[in-house]
Amino acid sequence: MVVAETERLIIAKFTLEDAPFFIELVNTPKFKKYIGDRKVKTVEQAQERITNGHLKNYTELGYGFYKLLLKAENNKPIGTNGLTKRDTLELPDIGFAMLPEYENKGFGFESSKAILKLAKNTFKLKKIGAITLEHNVNSIKLLEKLGLSYEKKVKPFEDDAELLLFAKNL
Repeated sequence: MVVAETERLIIAKFTLEDAPFFIELVNTPKFKKYIGDRKVKTVEQAQERITNGHLKNYTELGYGFYKLLLKAENNKPIGTNGLTKRDTLELPDIGFAMLPEYENKGFGFESSKAILKLAKNTFKLKKIGAITLEHNVNSIKLLEKLGLSYEKKVKPFEDDAELLLFAKNL
């Protein structure tokens, strides 16, 4: 199901049929380095993550992470962008990831603008956050370009890694 469209992208809900793409995305070097190893190697594991994460969030929150489909390449999935609400953070947060060959081409910014518009107009969110590692310079630059500002350091996960929290009023 399509939730938004940009000049170059279709932003659509994940389905169980997206499991092979999901495996590819979460096993890219930058995904593992900056987001974490999801230990998803099989179609069954990917479908379980999609079911218990993406599909559950669409139902319970009304939003979640979406696949990014590149119009110029017959709607090939190239990345993800979307929103989640973590129990350990007070704000819903935006997150994004691309396949390596589609990084640094403006797709993160283009899709994030559409997601922020949905957050405000469709999901009626008043403020949005984002978390990133201090050394993820490209993510920080993108968040700042989107108008998010650094607020504080947080430790939202059990691994005790300190992350930077950015936020923006919508």
